[in-house]
Amino acid sequence: MKFIIVKKKTLFIFVLILILILTAILFISYFNQTRETFNTDVYYKGNVEEKIVAFACNVDWGNEYIKPLLEIFKKSNIKITFFVTGRWAENNPDLLKAIYQEGHEIGNHGYNHINYDQLSYERNKEEILKADSAIENILGIKPSLFAPPAGAYNENTIKACKDLNYDIIMWSIDTIDWREDSTKEKIKNRVIENLHNSAIVLMHPTEETVKALPEIIANILDKGYKIGKISDVVKK
Repeated sequence: MKFIIVKKKTLFIFVLILILILTAILFISYFNQTRETFNTDVYYKGNVEEKIVAFACNVDWGNEYIKPLLEIFKKSNIKITFFVTGRWAENNPDLLKAIYQEGHEIGNHGYNHINYDQLSYERNKEEILKADSAIENILGIKPSLFAPPAGAYNENTIKACKDLNYDIIMWSIDTIDWREDSTKEKIKNRVIENLHNSAIVLMHPTEETVKALPEIIANILDKGYKIGKISDVVKK
């Protein structure tokens, strides 16, 4: 009888140890998955807890508004990040040089302005690399930030960017300035009403953005925020 009790006790301890081992394995597996997801390097906002916001201007059109934007930034002594498509860069090398010579940061917006969430890994990599080469051929620099057109990306995009040492940049404040019903006041309010530390403000070269920008900048600065580039709010 005593032998049976000891045997049951041993079995109980063995089962308990097995459960603990399995629990530990599941926990480690979950932790690694969570860590991998966290380290996908997709930024919807910066990771700097300061009163600073970054402006990201995506460029594939709107050439006539580039220089007015540059003049506004120059007057306010502000440097931002311009994400350009490769095809735009190849067609407008002088404008790209003008942006870069003003001290602005240049990011990759893909070669073609298409939905990258519908592309395979190879196509994602091809489009990003092609834009990378176009920018490097004109400016002699290699970007490290990628902004997918329309914010459309998938796991293939993430993997391609990881393999090419790119961070994916999204946004936390959208001006939606590309829409026909976006007026100066609407654009201004979308930014001012949603300000927060390390915000990434998405914009494009449009007429209404040019109209709204001076007031947006003045309002942000009055609230005690700084305005900068993506690299000012995203620290590795």
